[in-house]
Amino acid sequence: MSDIAIRVENLSKLYRIGELHQRHDTLRDALVDSLTRMTRIGRKRVRHELSEFHEKEKKNSNNSLNSRQKEETIWALKDVSFEVKRGEVVGIIGRNGAGKSTLLKILSRITEPTRGYVEMHGRVGSLLEVGTGFHPELTGRENIYLSGAILGMRKREIAKKFDEIVDFSGIEKFIDTPVKRYSSGMYVRLAFAVAAHLDPEILLVDEVLAVGDAAFQKKCLGKMGDVAKEGRTVLFVSHNMAAIRNLCKRGILLNDGNILCDGEVGNVITSYIKTLEGSVLQEMTSKRSRNGEDDLEIYSVRICGNLRQSQRVVSGGTFTIEFEVPIWAQHMTFGFTIYDHFGTPIATFNTSRWSDKDNIIETNSSNTILACYISPLLLVPGRYRIESALWSSGELVDHNPAIAFFDVEQGLVEGRLVPSDSKWGVVAIPHKWEIRLPSRKTD
Repeated sequence: MSDIAIRVENLSKLYRIGELHQRHDTLRDALVDSLTRMTRIGRKRVRHELSEFHEKEKKNSNNSLNSRQKEETIWALKDVSFEVKRGEVVGIIGRNGAGKSTLLKILSRITEPTRGYVEMHGRVGSLLEVGTGFHPELTGRENIYLSGAILGMRKREIAKKFDEIVDFSGIEKFIDTPVKRYSSGMYVRLAFAVAAHLDPEILLVDEVLAVGDAAFQKKCLGKMGDVAKEGRTVLFVSHNMAAIRNLCKRGILLNDGNILCDGEVGNVITSYIKTLEGSVLQEMTSKRSRNGEDDLEIYSVRICGNLRQSQRVVSGGTFTIEFEVPIWAQHMTFGFTIYDHFGTPIATFNTSRWSDKDNIIETNSSNTILACYISPLLLVPGRYRIESALWSSGELVDHNPAIAFFDVEQGLVEGRLVPSDSKWGVVAIPHKWEIRLPSRKTD
């Protein structure tokens, strides 16, 4: 038997948007649309009967129309090809609108592709949207049996798993209530419990887990880990990079309907972060807030590693970051925070926490430099972002969520090589080991 669970070949999906298939909500809308179409037809006939000059005008008009029609279509997926082996756990990542959900809907046979084909070898369980596959008028109990039947399971098999499903969902009290009365959280609890426990050979999971609370999300991620260990195939779409990294060994990065990267999950996440950086920088810069005194703002940033100016520094080395401000006075406070590429804050540095207040001097000259020295730098290799803020008399006057980015390369901390795999943490803490025998008690 082939070890391929999913095969996708040249998969493409075209959607029409805009007014190509406009819905007429009222009689007036229908009449206006009809008159507009008649007017267009009349204009075409007139242009057809006019001179060569008007023929040229017609050609230009048609080109404009074709351009508009192109704008009314969008390729959600375009020539996507990949294979997934049995037992593989693959994370599908990408920005909103990249084509992730469209891909899973085609794999689940909810929608048909425009061209290309998909081969699925095994029973498929999917959790794409809250309530997908549930009948709102049926109770939770009845929907469990309905979902099992859709998956091709016998009633005896479903009954064997029933108590386990209900216990996992945590809604035993409401199991005989019609699901139309469920909250979105209850809906997704039961839907995930059914999808994960009815033994699908291929499990497709979209970002619906965000609906549940933190405890249930953790429970779901644990269950998906168990499913993966049982040798079943999992395709997991999520914006939670930590969950993708922990659950998946392989990742696929989609961008504008195309596969941008396919490989080891750490490398794919790194590629994803790089594609995001430009847009994130633009978005965060637009969110920069300034108020208060107009002449107070952070001019520029300079990063140095081991006394050399560079955006690339080394673990265990010296890290210096300099911020240029117009003036500095006793009533002013400055701080910055370092974030990892998941957006997790790693450390915050603030001038108000200086123990030696005598080192704070006032300056009246321009181009005042605020320098922060960190040695040794205990960050593991990776990409980091710096957020800065400047206060005057307690009022925030300048805030930049992405004033700079920098890369940390592999280096030594206390003579030890810092691991490059950040899934084990983002900080390299100095430490020492001691091996000794237990002390003996004497009478």
